[in-house]
Amino acid sequence: MTRQVLFLCTANFYRSRFAEHFFNWLAVQEGLRWRADSRGLAVDQWADDLTISQLALDGLTARGVPLYEQQRRPQQVTEDDLAKSQLVVALKEAEHRPLLTQTFPSWAERVEYWHVDDIDCAPPDEALPVLEGCLRQLIQRVKAADP
Repeated sequence: MTRQVLFLCTANFYRSRFAEHFFNWLAVQEGLRWRADSRGLAVDQWADDLTISQLALDGLTARGVPLYEQQRRPQQVTEDDLAKSQLVVALKEAEHRPLLTQTFPSWAERVEYWHVDDIDCAPPDEALPVLEGCLRQLIQRVKAADP
């Protein structure tokens, strides 16, 4: 049975999409029965014609992560998305806890929070290595807990 981790950020355009693709690539390499998906907490604040950030694509390419899927538009998180995930990770607590508390108050304490800055606080050459390290640690945790 495949288990799911859901990565949350604000727009579902940069950090959460990088996390989704990078986690899925690592999970396949490790033979894990986990799959990642991603959603945004405030997708409606961004333009509709976006798919995935070029910064995320560049970061994935630099790490040798192939993208096999057609790129979709950012998606707003729903209660169903949260409920069907065994683990939910919000990528920056200071940014995402208030949004979760406002939109899904019963989930605010059930989410794991990381501290990965968005582009307004850190350039990709700083933020993506932090995110990569968190993802690699998560893969090791999942691997240890899921024989």
